[in-house]
Amino acid sequence: MRIGFDAKRAAQNRTGLGNYSRFVINGLTRFASGNEYVLYVPSPKKCGLLKELDNQNLPKVFPEGRFWKLFRSFWRVFGIPSRLSSDGIDIYHGLSNELPLTMSRTGDVRSVVTVHDLIFLRYPQYYNPIDRWIYNYKFRKACGIADRIIAVSECTKRDIVSYYGIDADKIDVVYQGCAREFYEPATDEKKQAVKEQYGLPERYVLYVGSMEERKNLLLAVKALKRMKEEVALVAVGKRTPYLEEVLKFAREQKLEHRFSLFHRVPFEDLPALYQMASAFVYPSRFEGFGIPVLEALVSRVPVVAATGSCLEEAGGPHSLYVHPDDDRQLALLLDKVLTDAAFRSRMVEEGLRYARRFDAERLTADLCEVYLKIR
Repeated sequence: MRIGFDAKRAAQNRTGLGNYSRFVINGLTRFASGNEYVLYVPSPKKCGLLKELDNQNLPKVFPEGRFWKLFRSFWRVFGIPSRLSSDGIDIYHGLSNELPLTMSRTGDVRSVVTVHDLIFLRYPQYYNPIDRWIYNYKFRKACGIADRIIAVSECTKRDIVSYYGIDADKIDVVYQGCAREFYEPATDEKKQAVKEQYGLPERYVLYVGSMEERKNLLLAVKALKRMKEEVALVAVGKRTPYLEEVLKFAREQKLEHRFSLFHRVPFEDLPALYQMASAFVYPSRFEGFGIPVLEALVSRVPVVAATGSCLEEAGGPHSLYVHPDDDRQLALLLDKVLTDAAFRSRMVEEGLRYARRFDAERLTADLCEVYLKIR
């Protein structure tokens, strides 16, 4: 097969959709090398992250002609389909929730779209109205156009059926994986360098994710106040205005000395940050999958996450879960993880075993099965 990808996110996004896109492309080039892959990229000047792909020589298609070069965002929506047949593409895969609006005019070219979440419909208060309208239009249209839909979790599949009325038989669940670097133990030298650079304490609970209201970092800080164990909370991620509410609570409760924030941490430091943590906390109210949970599992760190979305799918039955408003229970569970060595060891061992289902080769095989359904 000759498969084309919407590679904008792979080329430009450091986290989230970009990580997913690169994971998929890398998996296919490693474990399904009998196919041919073509990357459709809006700008040749914004391809820096494609250097992280295993195969640097994949064909790339850029906008041609004055109009498409001037309106590159429209090229993704309207221009790509006119190229697909002449490029010999059998299947076009929209990796980030959308497909070109004119995809139905591509003749024999089939299409797949990956839908990551519909959080903007479940929690509209976290999004401005214009963004909600745009997302809803694009996602709904893509689900209608696509020959097959990939959901990154059973939770997302249920939402697609519920909100868009899509037949469940049209949707395949293919989970996400995480970067290989998290599986590999950091050297003692790297750990020491990271510890010194960030001034890390001997014991800390780690949070990784954007510091926005939906991610619910405040719950972890509230739990910090209730914990019996004198442990620090280290948060890594993008700052948003919500962080002021978190910092205000920390100041009022005199927790500043136990709460550290780091923004724009280089990717190469993240594995060591995970691996030195005593526990990982992820109290998000809703996720499409929850990659940081998987990153923690393969980093051999016990996970405590929130109920209510898909995090049980990411973390498995031996991770721990609390209601996203129950700081008392979160404190109890973190204390348990920190003080019961045997319990912690069991969580780590079972977490690693559970994480095997997200092995890149296995997920690539699942993805290829989806392609074969519409071949």
